Amino acid sequence: MVREAVLALIAGIFIGIVFKLIKLPLPAPPVLAGVLGVAGVYVGGRIVEAFLVRFH
Repeated sequence: MVREAVLALIAGIFIGIVFKLIKLPLPAPPVLAGVLGVAGVYVGGRIVEAFLVRFH
């Protein structure tokens, strides 16, 4: 899990560099609120998974 996160971070950094070098807008939420929204979607999904495993 940690390895996947590190690889995702490295890929994201690389993509950010490439997009800036070719003068394209970044393909990511422009503000912290957008990033937190994505994190919220992930956490919500994990909560439902845990609920279904425990009570199903």
